[in-house]
Amino acid sequence: MKIGFIGLGIMGKPMAKNLLKAGYELNVYDVNKTAVAEVVASGAKEASSSREAASHVDVVITMLPNSPHVKEVVLGAGGVVEGIAAGTILVDMSSIAPLVSKEVSAELEKLGVVMLDAPVSGGEPKAIEGTLAIMVGGPADAFAKVESLLGVLGASVTHVGDIGSGNMAKLANQIMVASNIAGMSEALVLASKAGVDPSVVYQAVRAGLAGSTVLDAKAPMVLAGNFKPGFRIELHIKDLQNALDTAEQLEVPTPMSTAIIGMMRELQQDGKGGDDHGGLIQYYEKVSHITARAK
Repeated sequence: MKIGFIGLGIMGKPMAKNLLKAGYELNVYDVNKTAVAEVVASGAKEASSSREAASHVDVVITMLPNSPHVKEVVLGAGGVVEGIAAGTILVDMSSIAPLVSKEVSAELEKLGVVMLDAPVSGGEPKAIEGTLAIMVGGPADAFAKVESLLGVLGASVTHVGDIGSGNMAKLANQIMVASNIAGMSEALVLASKAGVDPSVVYQAVRAGLAGSTVLDAKAPMVLAGNFKPGFRIELHIKDLQNALDTAEQLEVPTPMSTAIIGMMRELQQDGKGGDDHGGLIQYYEKVSHITARAK
């Protein structure tokens, strides 16, 4: 199977490399030529544009920052629509607004192209490991054709429903992750302020009901003061804004997400938007005038 892969950022680059390791043939494109060169060195072929990357392939995968980027790369001048052939499947693995997935899918359908929205969760570490959680929306028959391909990238690949439902599941995921990180941050800063070692508190609660994948992934990092991004605060802001926009359209209250995105935006204004989203603890540390670190 030949794949056109567009978007070689913090997530896309290791994903493309894993597909190459699994024996897939890749045509890759990104505006970052350093990233392209690295993936080409691993065995991919370089395309000169999104249009060229989408030409003469069986599947096109896009992994881009946000809704406007997907619309531009797929539907814009020199984009996927100018090169893709009828019968090709486009798998958009970006995390974008569900309504945009539906809009792009409708345009591709006019060309005889089926689209799946397949956002991922797990951050850079799981992208490197090939153990992402992948949530897929779109026709079941198209999903069946690419399920084994997606299995190279993820430990969990779930068909959620119609087009847009993959991104709806991702928005739900991002609300839960943000809430987990905020709760962890609040608790560890509270413990520190009370004079209790936050690393001991983490060990005490992790085997109980408060234990979670988020806690085990983020607590050791923040307790060490390590905010190297696996998933950046600025990207989580983007996802939460998509969630808030969708919730507004559906008339669903979002008090937690609204509060957390406010904290993240304050950190972004402080120049910390590029930090890992576990760096949300820095908001609590700032307002509490204490640093929660392992003693």
